[in-house]
Amino acid sequence: MGIEAVKVGVEVDVSGGLPGIVIVGLPDAAVQESKERVKAALRNSGLAFPMRRIVINLTPADLRKEGPSFDLPISIGILAASDQINLQLLGDFLFLGEVSLDGGLRPVTGVLPIAAAAKRMGFMGLVVCQTNASEAAVLEGLSVYGFEHLSQVSQFLNDPTSVKPIEAEGASLNPEPQRYLDLKDVKGQAHARRALEIAAAGGHNLIFVGPPGSGKTMLARRLPGILPPLEFSEALEVTKIHSVAGLLKDQGRLLRQRPFRSPHHSASGPALVGGGSFPKPGEISLAHRGVLFLDELTEFKRDVLEFLRQPLEDGFVSISRARQSVTFPAQFMLVASTNPCPCGYYADPIQACTCSPRQREAYWAKLSGPLMDRIDLQVAVNRLKPEEITQQGQGEASTPIRSRVQAARDLANARFQAEGNLHCNAQMNSQQLRRWCQLDDATRQLLETAITRLGLSARATDRILKVARTIADLANSPKVEAPHVAEAIQYRTIDRLQ
Repeated sequence: MGIEAVKVGVEVDVSGGLPGIVIVGLPDAAVQESKERVKAALRNSGLAFPMRRIVINLTPADLRKEGPSFDLPISIGILAASDQINLQLLGDFLFLGEVSLDGGLRPVTGVLPIAAAAKRMGFMGLVVCQTNASEAAVLEGLSVYGFEHLSQVSQFLNDPTSVKPIEAEGASLNPEPQRYLDLKDVKGQAHARRALEIAAAGGHNLIFVGPPGSGKTMLARRLPGILPPLEFSEALEVTKIHSVAGLLKDQGRLLRQRPFRSPHHSASGPALVGGGSFPKPGEISLAHRGVLFLDELTEFKRDVLEFLRQPLEDGFVSISRARQSVTFPAQFMLVASTNPCPCGYYADPIQACTCSPRQREAYWAKLSGPLMDRIDLQVAVNRLKPEEITQQGQGEASTPIRSRVQAARDLANARFQAEGNLHCNAQMNSQQLRRWCQLDDATRQLLETAITRLGLSARATDRILKVARTIADLANSPKVEAPHVAEAIQYRTIDRLQ
């Protein structure tokens, strides 16, 4: 449910009467179909299928059950009820897996959060498909047994000493080789590169606004290359979400690089926040601890963009359905890019804009004031000068920038040691903001002037202070001073370009 696992018991009763199988306990179609898979799998594995009346109860009875992961425990329950396996170990192990008609075991999704729950509930071990075993073995303190066939599971339960738990050779915490695009390929755009570095150091939301071909998308796609790798607790969260979504490619390794999700502007609200009759994580949860990049932001439907307001503030999303309500984590950096108008050339010094004021107003009306308030860094990206386009040299590479970002994040983490689940400046609440962003009189006067002239809200003011705190960290300054606040203010000066 969400990214947390719920224990389901499988009770099997074999009694006299006409042969048949009945499954109760709110099973869905995939669970109902398991009786045919299990019957064929037992027979084709050289095991006896009792030709009697079999009743299978899935507990708790009021929880809807879905998916093929109950095939293996149902098979084990039938073998136990017909005295074909030893009952001694059944209470100590958790079983999970789909069976094929020939008795082979097939992988299922969501094994990592289930393994974490099994460890928390005190199970001695976990029995899964061989393909899922390395994913579950990422966690220490839980014996994981991986099998390829149902007959192997039966043999193991009758002779536990015949099989040893797998070695988690692939459960590496070393970062994977860097595969991200490098900022050295970006020519010019010093102001936008600086904003990108600040966003990475503090986990701030960012929007680039500029004409076509100015490098907005190119800059945004290079943001992951300057972000530090995930810490262990963050990596575990991210890997659990991707496991539930069935997106793990390297099953024996925690994800250590921050996710970068870039949905198309035709994406629906449920595609962004998650949904379905059995809720699954959406793009904002798949971007947890990473980056959600919305290219051509103003092409998204307004009601879809409004779905982002609560997760941007709270760091999680709650999805309610008739039978259940689940919560997915959603602490992500929102990075967006857009043109200043429909034709793309408003305020461009070279090419004239062909849009009317009414067209520009309708174009920007998709971005509500509350949504823009939540975007910390609002950066105008101008087109390159001819000499910048033809220059032969390269810009600063991502590696030294990532080192500065890591140093700034280390300062923030040292400051937040006693604050609980805080990872960057953007996550500070009002109380923490007052504690770590104290201003002298001159700096406070500068901020008050900006609030008056720019008409900033209280939320926008708090976000200026968070950005200023990040700028101070990049400068290795213990205090937030006037130059830091002044630089933070200049990233709030895009007055919707109307």
